[in-house]
Amino acid sequence: MSVFAQDLDLRYLWAYNTERSWLSGVTPGCCDDDLLESSAAQRAREIKAAVLEGRQPARFELPVSGADGTRWYDVRLNVDHDADGSVSGVIGTSLEITGQKKREETLKTLLRELSHRSKNLLAIIQSLASQTARHSVTVPEFLVRFRGRIQSLSSSQDIVTDADWRGADLFGLVTTQVERYAPDGMAQISVSGVDVYLSPTAALHVGLALHELAVNAASYGSLSMHGGRVEIRSQVVLKNGEPTLLLDWQEIAGPRVTGDHDTRFGTSTLERIVPNSVGGEAILRYSPEGVSYSLSIPQTQFEIIE
Repeated sequence: MSVFAQDLDLRYLWAYNTERSWLSGVTPGCCDDDLLESSAAQRAREIKAAVLEGRQPARFELPVSGADGTRWYDVRLNVDHDADGSVSGVIGTSLEITGQKKREETLKTLLRELSHRSKNLLAIIQSLASQTARHSVTVPEFLVRFRGRIQSLSSSQDIVTDADWRGADLFGLVTTQVERYAPDGMAQISVSGVDVYLSPTAALHVGLALHELAVNAASYGSLSMHGGRVEIRSQVVLKNGEPTLLLDWQEIAGPRVTGDHDTRFGTSTLERIVPNSVGGEAILRYSPEGVSYSLSIPQTQFEIIE
């Protein structure tokens, strides 16, 4: 902390402990115009003049530009008195708070990012509620389906949060979303291809797609019986000259698929919500050997794990 005093004309009388401070250039008789840029000097003069006029203390934050960037100081002022009690000028202190200001800016950035992500998540939940209600016949059915989808979002969100909001690795997402629905665990699930980090947005929606597929497979498809399997393959290909992630889901050795599959199965989620949210395309097929699903994801939504 630096300490300084100025006379009634706001010329410096003395300053102590000024090393590495904006006050390091103080000499008796100099003023703020000799130490600061014009805008900062004018602001300092106006505040100090107000202290002299109103006889009230003041406090302000002073930014000082330098070769190493902007440094911030907390400046506190009060009137100074002679031995007879008359006002002789201004006395003040200056404390560097650059580190504190950087922490404040970081916190503001994080809060803005949190607000943005929270709004996105609420929009996803609102869409899920609408789609689930549209394809549910009874309230209990709606609650079961909606709770499952919210749990899926929660699981994907945990992975994203654990990765410091970088995203989620695809293979880890498969394990989290699909394994719980397989009677024999990962022994029924084959995962091959290239592992990638999905962006936070892609991680939530791909996780939701995997949940919908796994629930359907556990209820009616290959995961509803021992011996049934699911093959999940990923590869990066060029599409219109841009790297694109292709994610394929194929059920194997399950009950033969007929035309009476559950029409309330989350087709809108898989065919519209998920691909639209990641900027890709999707194809859902009900072939006799089992349900298959293909999802393309543009390069902006993933990065290959080295």
